[in-house]
Amino acid sequence: MSDPVSFGPDLAEVFGPSQSDGGPDLVQLLTPEGERVHHPEFDHDFSAEELRGLYRDMVLTRRIDVEATALQRHGELGIWAQLLGQEAAQIGAGRALRPQDYVFPTYREHGVAYCKGVDPLRLLGLFRGVDQGGWDPNENNFGLYTIVIGAQTLHATGYAMGMQRDGVVGTGDPDRDSAVIAHFGDGASSQGDVNEAFIFAASYNAPVVFFCQNNQWAISEPIERQTRIPLYQRALGFGFPGIRVDGNDVLATYAVTKAALQRAREGNGPSFVEAYTYRMGAHTTTDDPTRYRLNDELEHWKLKDPIERLKVYLRRNGLVDQQFFDDLDAEAKELGHHLREGCKALPDPKPMDQFGYVFSEMTEEIAAQRDEFAAYLASFEGSH
Repeated sequence: MSDPVSFGPDLAEVFGPSQSDGGPDLVQLLTPEGERVHHPEFDHDFSAEELRGLYRDMVLTRRIDVEATALQRHGELGIWAQLLGQEAAQIGAGRALRPQDYVFPTYREHGVAYCKGVDPLRLLGLFRGVDQGGWDPNENNFGLYTIVIGAQTLHATGYAMGMQRDGVVGTGDPDRDSAVIAHFGDGASSQGDVNEAFIFAASYNAPVVFFCQNNQWAISEPIERQTRIPLYQRALGFGFPGIRVDGNDVLATYAVTKAALQRAREGNGPSFVEAYTYRMGAHTTTDDPTRYRLNDELEHWKLKDPIERLKVYLRRNGLVDQQFFDDLDAEAKELGHHLREGCKALPDPKPMDQFGYVFSEMTEEIAAQRDEFAAYLASFEGSH
């Protein structure tokens, strides 16, 4: 019997050494030091206004995250899913969308929601426990948050197949052609739902972009325990292209996602974008990351902060002045006030309302349950 240790080539020989910095295939347009570089396939001529806008988006998105975390610590939210460090991945992907494109998020896409015009206060209702998601998905083409890990990738694929049947893919009309983007994390890539979505999307050539924010940790599980190859290379096994982008580089993320979405809109099928980033905060506010990861790792990634690298580039090239930062700081403070006061003012749900959100048409069974529950509540009237 052969020695199993010597079976086949060593994985390091096939896929290269540890890719702690993203590896040689990482698409990058702005280095951690704030230096602009170019890529032969994915590039974009950003105007000064676009660059300032992307910076503003990331700063305000971080403010949303900071305020929500503070609200949870003060007992105003039951839990909060932080995005600290992932602002570039979300803003880059969010700004690459067209109005007709549809987003299927997980529960951490606060920056993408902001890009799609969802009032961030509406996000807090779910985490406060007063609603199931306080926004209309069809108003902003932004689905409700999905707590079940990876389930939204199947929803996204099905919706994309519906777009094909509606004739809004590959028409050549930029105001009509549409695509879907599904957001998920590296941990979700291990779920059966995600892999099933890959199969369906490839089989039906669905116009969907699978956007994975690889933040290195699936709660307490490091990425090396989930996959033996870079995540973006998995796509080839399903029959569509994958690419790894520097998820802390908002410029590169925008350029890559824009190209992937356009490919889908033109009818060329699915693609996989792995945004290689890092979760600088906790998985959620119930998590303590100091129990499973080293502080040195966090310090290493702080040097790659997505906001700071763009700030350095803007300053170095004279694209901003102090007034810009002062105005943005004032806007961030106003946003913080909006979230703090608005969160506390969110109305508590009425117990009977839950029956209106089960089916579009009331069934006899649900109606009976409603009447029984109404009688139960009425029995407490007048009691102390």
